[in-house]
Amino acid sequence: MSWNEPGNDKKDPWSGQGDQKGPPDLEEAIRSIQEKLTKFLGGNNNSDNDDSPSPFSSGTSMKSLGFLAGGALIIWGLSGFYIVDEGNHGVETRFGEYINTTQSGLNWHLPSPIERVDIVNVKQQRFIEVGYRSGGSDQVNGSVPKEALMLTKDENYVDVRLAVQYQVKDAKQFIFNVVNPAFTLKQVTESALRGVVGSSAMDFVLTEGRSEIVTLIKKEIQDVMDSYQSGIQITSVNLQDAQPPEQVQSSFEDAIKAREDQQRLINEAEAYSNDVVPKARGAAARKMQEAEGYKEQVIAQAEGESSRFTKLLAEYSKAPDVTRKRLYIESMETVLSGTNTVMVDAKSGNNMVYLPLDKMITQRQPTVPSSTPSSTGSSDQPQSQPVVTQEQPIVEHPVTRVREARGRQ
Repeated sequence: MSWNEPGNDKKDPWSGQGDQKGPPDLEEAIRSIQEKLTKFLGGNNNSDNDDSPSPFSSGTSMKSLGFLAGGALIIWGLSGFYIVDEGNHGVETRFGEYINTTQSGLNWHLPSPIERVDIVNVKQQRFIEVGYRSGGSDQVNGSVPKEALMLTKDENYVDVRLAVQYQVKDAKQFIFNVVNPAFTLKQVTESALRGVVGSSAMDFVLTEGRSEIVTLIKKEIQDVMDSYQSGIQITSVNLQDAQPPEQVQSSFEDAIKAREDQQRLINEAEAYSNDVVPKARGAAARKMQEAEGYKEQVIAQAEGESSRFTKLLAEYSKAPDVTRKRLYIESMETVLSGTNTVMVDAKSGNNMVYLPLDKMITQRQPTVPSSTPSSTGSSDQPQSQPVVTQEQPIVEHPVTRVREARGRQ
């Protein structure tokens, strides 16, 4: 008879309706569990013969249970060993409370769920990007205008892209003090960037002020993160790009070219000034030195002439005639030494005197600088040289007559 036929009280094989009229026997259920546990531990099922059956009545059952518990305890204890790799730190917590920070190597802690270990890489170089995303296909040229565009001190918009590299210097602070360290660092970086750029002019941001801006941003970020006790060390801040918005890019490039031309002309003018001014100063110094030398020369000559005249005056006062004659003779020698006149005393004897007049005249002739020679080696205007012939009169030199007179005396 099937369970759904008439007269079967609609008993189905799943509800158990009809098998029992009352609640299930609890003692029978406990006895069944005890029997199964006794069989699993290797005991004998003597429940039919004994009045008080118990799975722990046998010594073998107790020993097996002890071995099982000991093995489970050893496995649980061995699960507390862990290895921290080089460059990592392990942060141990007990029920969520910080206990210790372990270094690289083999370590042990109370197994879960009492204690747990969080491994933090303290040597890894992490980075965040502000104003752009490297390799981001959802943004135009990787730029994020919401983060990149900011206002400068002179009320100009500038597009700035910044990259910050950092690493963990304190694993405990990095885990416990800040909920999301990377997000917090990004917010702090964006705030510091806008503050520094907002206090600077646009030309300063785009040209010579980049290194100074990077230094200020790095210092401000580190100070804020240290005040949060975030356990983060800023290693470098890189200003990837700083330029005007795309809408005014062409006009700004023209302005930059004009500024570069201005600087180039200034540099050329300074170079010319550095070339001319030293030469002019050197020429002026040379003129001053020549003037000083001429001054010293004139003074020395004047002093020498004055001293010579003073001494000559003293000698003249002692012997006026002799001094006067000596001065006359010296003056005549000075005057006649530059002429081409040859004087011979013909009265002292009747012998004929042979004189090499041509050589004497050549030796006595003063040297005169010639003009520029032509291709034949002669000058443009021929020099006139004195020629002594037999028809020239022989003039007696006054010096000879003076010496004769002195000899006769």
